[in-house]
Amino acid sequence: MEVKRERTVAYSLAIALFIVGIVCYAAFPYNTPEQPVRIMLKSTAKAVLFDHKEHASEDGYALACEDCHHMWEEDEGKKPESCGECHTAEGEYALKRSDAFHMQCMGCHEDFGMGPVECSECHVF
Repeated sequence: MEVKRERTVAYSLAIALFIVGIVCYAAFPYNTPEQPVRIMLKSTAKAVLFDHKEHASEDGYALACEDCHHMWEEDEGKKPESCGECHTAEGEYALKRSDAFHMQCMGCHEDFGMGPVECSECHVF
């Protein structure tokens, strides 16, 4: 009889914890951050995981939005477009998205002497 009682207590506790978990999950939903934390940039030479938070936050490199999103004005109240919106081989800007990234990212890394500049240091996924 002892085993049956222990099993009943264990099941009751598991059910209670499950219900508490569901209530907490529903009561305190995760707030989506205003800016992305990380961005996965897909490419033919393996994808690049870009740490947006590290580059944009005051605790990180503290880059201004306009440093990378050069055609965006924060006053307009709309979110910046992705680089691929303008940078296409045939688009308004003759520079492809990959070339724009390479010039922007590697140029900054070389200018400040920090950050990856070799292909395999970024293209890892």
